Amino acid sequence: MKRASWAGAGLVTAAVLVVAGAGAAAADDVLLPHPGPDGLVWVPERTGDGGFVSGGADARKPTTVTVACEGGGGVFVTVESQGVPVAGFPVECPAGTPGSGARVIDAGLVAGSFAVAVDASTDTLRWAATVTQPD
Repeated sequence: MKRASWAGAGLVTAAVLVVAGAGAAAADDVLLPHPGPDGLVWVPERTGDGGFVSGGADARKPTTVTVACEGGGGVFVTVESQGVPVAGFPVECPAGTPGSGARVIDAGLVAGSFAVAVDASTDTLRWAATVTQPD
């Protein structure tokens, strides 16, 4: 799998969410539930490569990025804040049963705007993501 770089992408500073990738699939088979009051971002479901940008992260709090996926293969997740890579991790995506992975990013590394890229091993692999900070 290639690793996507979002350096120099001019991240949005307002609390805006942009989702890229193929269309969402069936809503009745949720890979990740809504993150509740700790949630900064919830992407219910996408397929293939994609990602999102958002803002509003508090630098004084740790940030958790969680990705669930299924379909056989895997994804590589890259997190950047203010154009600087702060985390990257793989997630295995079994066929038929969702797999998941998460990375807790220390306070101070994610501040204001951030971007998350999801590089999928196949175009048909489905994934969902959340980004949370303690309320």
